[in-house]
Amino acid sequence: MSERGKVVVGMAGWTYPAWRGGFYPKGLVQKRELEYAATQVTSIELNGSFYALQKPASWNNWRDSTPDDFVFSVKAPKFITHIRRLDDVHEPLANFFASGILALGPKLGTILWQLPPSLEFEPYLLERFLEQLPHTTTEAVSLAAERSARMSGKEYLETDSDRPVRHAVEVRHSTFNSPDFPKLLAHYNVAAVYGDSAGEWPVIDEVTTDFRYARLHADKALYKDGWYEPADIDRWAQTIESWLESGQDAYVYFDNDSKVRAPIDAVSLIARLSRQT
Repeated sequence: MSERGKVVVGMAGWTYPAWRGGFYPKGLVQKRELEYAATQVTSIELNGSFYALQKPASWNNWRDSTPDDFVFSVKAPKFITHIRRLDDVHEPLANFFASGILALGPKLGTILWQLPPSLEFEPYLLERFLEQLPHTTTEAVSLAAERSARMSGKEYLETDSDRPVRHAVEVRHSTFNSPDFPKLLAHYNVAAVYGDSAGEWPVIDEVTTDFRYARLHADKALYKDGWYEPADIDRWAQTIESWLESGQDAYVYFDNDSKVRAPIDAVSLIARLSRQT
């Protein structure tokens, strides 16, 4: 019998004005918001890294502001996924891994590669990209050493231990509804993101590695009324339980209703899962 998997639940980001006075207690200073959020959820999908490379000092601060067992998943740069569109990305990959992500140490969860809606499934292009991804922190350090000169003085090129580095790919074009897509991910030990987007994007419910990654954008209307009712939370809890019982780990993140509901739904799901264990 396989060992039961582990689960972390949270939301995409944590710095949103709409959360203040609601999810965040009134009067809580902004610099303490991550510290507070980390007492309510078990993980956060860090998304500032999607827009620009972050500095080592920032990664160090996020690591030190959270409990020892907290986990960050990291949204990879759009420069790689949306601008370069996975093509000719060796140096950008090196720069990303040199930017300080490895400073998270054991708090580094999964790296999320979110592809743009206009990017179609091109097996050769995707495979060339996947074969470049490091799957251990030691491999990531070696890749980071090949950073560009502009990173000089702003890099972080070490790891305190050789740990696995996990990757998940989220797709948004219908051409990825191909049996060849999960086969390719499985070959490179990468997860397919299970996205709940009210039918807006493909639903890829495939086991391709030893963990599952779910992004819950909306159950009924994307970014408009992404409210998860108690029955929806129950349904997701049952789905996640089945993953855990099969020995898979699970990373689950809410990114719904312009993010207003995300932390509330995350806390509800954590409570629901706790009642089942």
